[in-house]
Amino acid sequence: MFRKSLVLGLILGITALAGCAKKEKEPYKVGAIFATTGPASWLGEPERNTVQMIAEQVNREGGIDGHPLELIIEDTAGDETRTVNAVNKLINKDRVLAIVGPSRSGTTLAIVRIVEKAEVPLISCAAAEAIVTPPEERRWVFKTPQKDSDAVIRIYEHMKKHGITKIAILTGTTGFGAQGRKQLKKYAPKFGIEIVADETYGPRDTDMTPQLTRIKASEAQAVVNWSIVPAQSIVPKNMRQLGMKIPLYQSHGFGNIKYVKAAGEAAEGIIFPCGRLLIAEQLPEGHPQKKVLVEYKRAYEERFKEPVSTFGGHAYDALWLVINALKDAGPDRAKIRDYIENVKGFVGTGGTFNFSPEDHTGLKKDAFAILTVKEGKFALLED
Repeated sequence: MFRKSLVLGLILGITALAGCAKKEKEPYKVGAIFATTGPASWLGEPERNTVQMIAEQVNREGGIDGHPLELIIEDTAGDETRTVNAVNKLINKDRVLAIVGPSRSGTTLAIVRIVEKAEVPLISCAAAEAIVTPPEERRWVFKTPQKDSDAVIRIYEHMKKHGITKIAILTGTTGFGAQGRKQLKKYAPKFGIEIVADETYGPRDTDMTPQLTRIKASEAQAVVNWSIVPAQSIVPKNMRQLGMKIPLYQSHGFGNIKYVKAAGEAAEGIIFPCGRLLIAEQLPEGHPQKKVLVEYKRAYEERFKEPVSTFGGHAYDALWLVINALKDAGPDRAKIRDYIENVKGFVGTGGTFNFSPEDHTGLKKDAFAILTVKEGKFALLED
């Protein structure tokens, strides 16, 4: 009788241990908010695709210290109200540990106060410097795209080398466009550049001929167009139709080959600052970013059968920062924030990140190369 009880006890014990072994650890919930529909979907779709691909990889390899990574993805459609609602849901209902996104500067700025009050780390995939400044009011907010101010500086440096002193600026009225216009005007005098025409357009405008006609009549030696909406393809076509031969510079928001294809032959020769992801294979062996860039580019293009874009790269950097923080600090929002703020030497698609309490972007102007469009493809113009 005693032997039977002992055997039964051993069996029950082994069964209980097996059950515990099979029991999955609590998932780590991370929110993701991207403009997967609407005018900015060329940003949001590759961002969503990228984070899904990373989550699958992490979970295939056993999760984060055995905890599955659970992504809760919301579509903002590039709309500020929808973004606010999505963030409130992620924080109050889903209880996420951190949020990556949004795609746009305007939608990011709309939620800064919310995440600051809730004390939830936000790693934006938008570029405006205002997202992370002033730093004392942005303790919980970070971003992975290079700063719009550094993009302006790189453009002006290139212009100065080529003797361009009078320019026209053409900017969208979105948050990204408005912040870009602010930086273009701020830095022009420092480079001896005069803005002789200053035009704007709405995010849904489909013809910039009137603005460009006025620019054509000015003394402008070059045009800078600053937006993320389809206008990036419309402006070069309108310039071509008007017979304008002066150079066209675009912002780093031009980093998706779909804009080139939409502009067709009119895209030839466009100049813009950008991270090195789009020309990864052109980088020399030994470049500190090349391995990361090539591996991400190949994985993305094999999986989704479309060219990689810098926007997906911003999401790649943002999510890996969160994953690394979870590995180091565990499921604690404050510790995740502290970890990211002290990251040094993180090699991502946007550059090598070095964050600090005073710098929640972690990148300098050398994160940008100057690219151009040559025969319908991106090409390195100046590193």
